[in-house]
Amino acid sequence: MKAASDHNLITLTPGGAAPGTRALAAEVPVSLTFNGVAHVVMMMTPQDLEDFALGFALAEQIIDAPDQLLSVEARPIEGGILVRAEIPKERHALILEGRRNMVGQTGCGICGVVELDHAVRDLQPVTATPRADRAAIFRALGALHDLQKLNQETGAVHAAALANDAGEIIAIREDVGRHNALDKLAGHVIRADLPHDKGFVLLSSRCSHELVQKAVMLGVPMLVAVSAPTTLAVDYAQRTGLTLIALARSDSMLCFNDPHGAFAEDTRQS
Repeated sequence: MKAASDHNLITLTPGGAAPGTRALAAEVPVSLTFNGVAHVVMMMTPQDLEDFALGFALAEQIIDAPDQLLSVEARPIEGGILVRAEIPKERHALILEGRRNMVGQTGCGICGVVELDHAVRDLQPVTATPRADRAAIFRALGALHDLQKLNQETGAVHAAALANDAGEIIAIREDVGRHNALDKLAGHVIRADLPHDKGFVLLSSRCSHELVQKAVMLGVPMLVAVSAPTTLAVDYAQRTGLTLIALARSDSMLCFNDPHGAFAEDTRQS
């Protein structure tokens, strides 16, 4: 199934109207099953689904190590796509015990959580120290647009990218859902064994607490978002020691959490 397809339309201007076409991003239901049991249906872009399955399973603590995802297969079915994942029986038993009713809305995996204490998890604090400076972050921001190929085509998808400490983007994933994009990136980073403990994740979206959680689970020391964070996102970054930068644009950015004092040092030198 294609990630985008052309659709006919009529362009309207003050001077008249003209027929044309535009590429639209695909948004399809993706059913993720574990050991043959349906777990969640996400509305998402139908690409990099194996990466998504791994990233989602780790972020949701369905598995606690990459090798526990024994196999994953994606195939079209009537009305959408079925992603079949196999995990150890003991891990699947834990899912069935603490079963969630999760039906995502464009990538949000929190909407169906039954118990409130599952919404914000206690995670191990980030142990890595960010090495990227301001120049590296601005370098990655400058490169992001040209690497968002699907968004250039459709104007309708989010990106999650991994940059090294020099600000070079070494991996990127796109999806109509910002959560899905980050799950895909996490899955790809782990599957490809990319170094990620000195660089940072860059998001083309706003920063909610779920995205902070996913970054902490991945083990990156810094998260950078082009739009604003929520109060809970900042609180969670402070609790876990994640450096959090948001409203990151070509001319400025705001550091909301600086646990290692790297950017505070910049203010003393200015």
